[in-house]
Amino acid sequence: MTINGGISFWYATTGSPQPPRAPLTADATADVVIVGGGYTGLWTAYYLKRAAPDLRVTVLEQKFCGYGASGRNGGWLYNGIAGRDRYAARHGHDAARRLQHAMNDTVTEVIDVAAEEGIDADVHRGGVLEVARTPAQLTRLRAFHAAELAYGDTGRELHDAAATRARIDIADAVGSSWTPHGARVHPLKLVRGLAAACERLGVTLHESTPVTEIAPRRAVTPYGTVRAPYVLRCTEGFTAALKGHKRTWLPMNSSMIVTAPLPPAVWEQLGWQDAPLLGDMAHAYMYAQRTADDRIAIGGRGVPYRFGSRTDNDGRTQPATIASLTALLTAFFPLLTGTPVTHAWSGVLGVPRDWCATVTLDATTGLGWAGGYVGSGVATANLAARTLRDLVLGDPTELTTLPWVHHRVRRWEPEPFRWLGVHALYAAYREADRREAATHRPTTTPLARLANHISGRS
Repeated sequence: MTINGGISFWYATTGSPQPPRAPLTADATADVVIVGGGYTGLWTAYYLKRAAPDLRVTVLEQKFCGYGASGRNGGWLYNGIAGRDRYAARHGHDAARRLQHAMNDTVTEVIDVAAEEGIDADVHRGGVLEVARTPAQLTRLRAFHAAELAYGDTGRELHDAAATRARIDIADAVGSSWTPHGARVHPLKLVRGLAAACERLGVTLHESTPVTEIAPRRAVTPYGTVRAPYVLRCTEGFTAALKGHKRTWLPMNSSMIVTAPLPPAVWEQLGWQDAPLLGDMAHAYMYAQRTADDRIAIGGRGVPYRFGSRTDNDGRTQPATIASLTALLTAFFPLLTGTPVTHAWSGVLGVPRDWCATVTLDATTGLGWAGGYVGSGVATANLAARTLRDLVLGDPTELTTLPWVHHRVRRWEPEPFRWLGVHALYAAYREADRREAATHRPTTTPLARLANHISGRS
């Protein structure tokens, strides 16, 4: 029987949500107030206190730390960043290359800090294997591989079908690209350990404290207002709940399932011995990891978006989505047909209208924000947090000159156009994948290219 919801499978392996930290009970002051107790908010608080121990840093979290994407994601600590090609077009190739190098280094930064703080997050640095299973995907894979090398993704390898299946025995694999800049993590163990590290440094964490409005030098909650020279919005996929931000970032839904633990004999047949993260080159792409307790956790799009930018409460997933992810699992690994799926869950990620992650601080108002990671936030949140730290402290650094700093983007369309557009786009992506698999042509379908153009992804 599949456990559906319960926030995520990661809670099943670490226990239920811990007793919440005390909520805000009255008006308060701070030097920096951070809205959101996920990776971005906690990393920002951590780095600020490490750099300036006397700063009074307060984090306000509507539920509890790790309730959102930080406790539900696929555990992909890797060097991908949303919007790099667009930044290259606007700021030049060298600027985008510096951004990529910073992301490469960020993977190591997270691993090193976790070790330094004693955070056991089931980290395994096996890299990332991205696979092609159709001729059109193989064409995109080769172009992707060449682009990654051009941006400075050192150590990347291109594999043919035989070499791919020697790494992981994936049905119909025709090629793959592997980078060493990636690691599996247990996302909830990471966020819980990070919250504890923040408290040890003296950060004030208030849970069960929803922020209803952010304004210059204040964050408003039902229980009081926190006033500070700097107010940092770190709410990612939950940004639309804030007053005036309904169309800022779209809360894109992503869903996951996880199998029962697989016995050694099955792993022997599947390969996957060095436990790289696994992704593909489909338009409606998948992502997977081999967990520390020998399960396969695999995710992708189900219902991509809820009308009115709504978000779920407990991660519950539609049965049709569970069925489609199970079919995807067995398409990759026919050997697993009939393997029990023990957990299913969903969560949201923040998507800007131009699909570009960004970090911003307005020195005049004291308002700052970071996010729009489009699914690559486990590592990107760390780089964003270090950048926010430098912006708040006011010292120009290598990070504050990266091309994603102070990037602005237009808002999403109003409803019902937003809902209709997103659902139509993902229907087009699924149809494009179906056509490419059926025709075996080596080129991307015009339907997918049109969808990319309309969506803002290219």
